[in-house]
Amino acid sequence: MAAETRITEPGFLLLEDGTLFRGRIVGGRETPLPAVAEVVFTTNMTGYQEVFTDPSYRGQIVVMTAPQIGNYGINAEDPESAAPQIAGVVVRELSATYSNWRATGGLATWLAASQVPIIQDVDTRRLTRHLRSVGVMRGVIGRGEEPDGAAHASLAACPSMEGLDLASRVSTRERYTWGDPRARHHIIAYDYGIKRNILRLFVENDCRVTVVPADTSAQATLEEQPDGIFLSNGPGDPDAVSYAPGIIRELASKGVPIFGICLGHQLLGLTFGGSTVKMPYGHRGGNHPVKEVETGRVLITSQNHGFAVEGDERTVKGAGDLEVTHVNLNDGTIEGLRHRDQPIFGVQYHPEAAPGPHDARPLFQEFLSALRGAVR
Repeated sequence: MAAETRITEPGFLLLEDGTLFRGRIVGGRETPLPAVAEVVFTTNMTGYQEVFTDPSYRGQIVVMTAPQIGNYGINAEDPESAAPQIAGVVVRELSATYSNWRATGGLATWLAASQVPIIQDVDTRRLTRHLRSVGVMRGVIGRGEEPDGAAHASLAACPSMEGLDLASRVSTRERYTWGDPRARHHIIAYDYGIKRNILRLFVENDCRVTVVPADTSAQATLEEQPDGIFLSNGPGDPDAVSYAPGIIRELASKGVPIFGICLGHQLLGLTFGGSTVKMPYGHRGGNHPVKEVETGRVLITSQNHGFAVEGDERTVKGAGDLEVTHVNLNDGTIEGLRHRDQPIFGVQYHPEAAPGPHDARPLFQEFLSALRGAVR
């Protein structure tokens, strides 16, 4: 068991509706404050390192509903990207010690190195209930007992998540490859904020992946004659990724198998005439029940999204070429869709979820069976 030396001082989280939550800021003065972003909550009980490094959380302050965070430290194997992506963390209790055979350090030190603020001793139950009742909103983390002028100014200047193309901010600037060059299948992945575990799973299934910037043209992709196209997860408003549907539409016209997850799923909906809507508080956590429409089978899934494709269990609104394959059992929102005539499908949840659940992992096999050159 190891302990972290830390300094705390009074701090607060102020929401845009004026609701104030007091706590204590963890770390020294090297972490710049105030920090302002959309405030969301996740029900994940484990996997905080994966959450904090998931590019889909870019530009968000994340409230952890689990009462204690940091007890197993951090390691070098589990991150979903090269660094924390979040704007801030809100917790009830940040563990003063950590213990795990894989741990290489403590959570507080790791976040401080990336200048990500943590506020602890917050009533996260009351905060979560408030966000669930009123809806997610912008908030500011600051030092002191009361918000000052700088905190109010930062909050007023924070843009709404609606209309933000964050995918272009987190996407790779240069193409790169992942996996064995001699692998059987070649996948081109459009990076809107891709998670590393997606790449790991493709490699496990004898694929090499070429990861390309989000705005890569269809022509450049088709010239490489890929066996399939993957559209990754990512942050922000899918409507704002205005360059993507045209690219996807051209790729689809050539009959290339396409698989989308999360933002990729939403972009498939937009490509074929559908629309998306911002949800009141989204789906974030590892315990969301999803029904497979055709069979009635229920999957427990990991999710992280604040937007959804409009429609219901019967239809995707405005997209007659698409059929609904999965729906959320909590609120009936669309969780999966498939093209009626082409090898194209997407899911809103995360079948690659680490540390889990893994109920939906077979979706990767479904995609692999549709790839060009796959044994049917």
